[in-house]
Amino acid sequence: MSFTNELLSTVLHHAGREVSRKEFLSLAGRGLAVSVAAGALGSCQSEGPGAKAAGTPTTGTPASEVDAATTFTSPEGTKVASSEAVSPPAKVPAEVSKPIELEAWKSDVDPQSGPVPTPLPPDQRVGYAIVGLGHLSLEEILPAFGECKKSKPVALVSGSPEKLKKVAAQYGIKPESCYSYQDYDKLKDNPEVKAIYIVLPNSMHAEYVLRGAKTGKHILCEKPMAVSAKECELMVDACKKAGVKLMIAYRIQYEPYNRLVHDMVRAGKFGKPKYIQAQNSQSSANPDHWRHKKALAGGGALPDIGLYCLNTSRFLLGTEPTEVFAYTYSTPGNPLFKEVEETMSFQLRFPEGVIVDSITHYNTHDSRFYRVNTERGWIHLDNAYAYTGQRLQTSQAEGKAKMQNQITIPAQNQFATEMDHFSECILEDKRPRTPGEEGLQDHRIMEALYQSAREGRPVKLPAVQGTDVFRGPEPKQT
Repeated sequence: MSFTNELLSTVLHHAGREVSRKEFLSLAGRGLAVSVAAGALGSCQSEGPGAKAAGTPTTGTPASEVDAATTFTSPEGTKVASSEAVSPPAKVPAEVSKPIELEAWKSDVDPQSGPVPTPLPPDQRVGYAIVGLGHLSLEEILPAFGECKKSKPVALVSGSPEKLKKVAAQYGIKPESCYSYQDYDKLKDNPEVKAIYIVLPNSMHAEYVLRGAKTGKHILCEKPMAVSAKECELMVDACKKAGVKLMIAYRIQYEPYNRLVHDMVRAGKFGKPKYIQAQNSQSSANPDHWRHKKALAGGGALPDIGLYCLNTSRFLLGTEPTEVFAYTYSTPGNPLFKEVEETMSFQLRFPEGVIVDSITHYNTHDSRFYRVNTERGWIHLDNAYAYTGQRLQTSQAEGKAKMQNQITIPAQNQFATEMDHFSECILEDKRPRTPGEEGLQDHRIMEALYQSAREGRPVKLPAVQGTDVFRGPEPKQT
């Protein structure tokens, strides 16, 4: 009998029971045994008792079957303890979009790990053209693509040739995929571009959405959506007519901590919400920045950072305010606030008597939080609107005790999560969670707030029936 036949005979003889790798290796050198026996052993095991169902292949070697009593000898003669190669047993679905399931190792007394990252292959990800290379694009959005699973940058649009050349080299963007604002419409002829992300001063949003819609590309637009409700209406209509999706970049609605608060409020974890306190403040320094020019920004603290208090309150409650009241102030003589408001304090009255009390300020140390006060407790999120550093606390009474809990969950890059949601909507032909209609509703409310501040009286809003009327389906949990 040849050596190969002897080895195969041994494999078949032991097919009804587990055969250790050591037994195979004892028949011949490691290389020959592994190369000849692997296929035969895999065939026998797949047809024997306990075979795994097709479609959920399982790979790996249990630690109990690994012989650790081996030694590695380096070419220089150094010897160290070693073992046979081991791979943790895992279920490996055939579908590229489904995560590999590794063997369990944590007990249920500790937080459980989430699914392993499951990025799409690069050629299946949605290609984005980033329009505008200012602070947000360079500091947050472009770096966030490194954490995306369904999105990739493939084109850039800027008025600065120097920026275009440098940033394109940093992120591997082809020179022919770099455009000026005048050449923006040529995105239509770039098959790699499936989506446009508009990151420009507020006054430019409407023009670049209208022009972008004509290219046939789907559009993600930074908030605030525009500088007026009228412009928002034009943007929504243009995208509908062109058959492209329009999403407004309300990253808070995709951020895990804010989503957890949303789920607590909607589930009535501590009873019905009664009122919300919200604050978003920061300090500005450059009077020549576009945010301090009304023609470019549309307003001051309210549309830039106060919008987070407004939109997040609507997102948490799901309903729409019926009345607003606001007060604005700007320090006389401060060059930062010649054209836009320094601060706005405002209240939103929601159905069932819920009151949201908010303040936004452009001239104080940063403070970004909200607290949802409910019938039986409260939910407080510090750094709620920041890019990182969220801290979630809850409080409720249990008998004589006042319980305060600190809740920690895995953080995610907000821009990556936001872009991947839009990519998912494109790939699966779904309506985004924050479509143009969501941005339009915020502008209608902000215009009522400015009216209230001018006239010094409450302003009523048209009643809106239902929950999440202006939003698309819930995003997938990650």
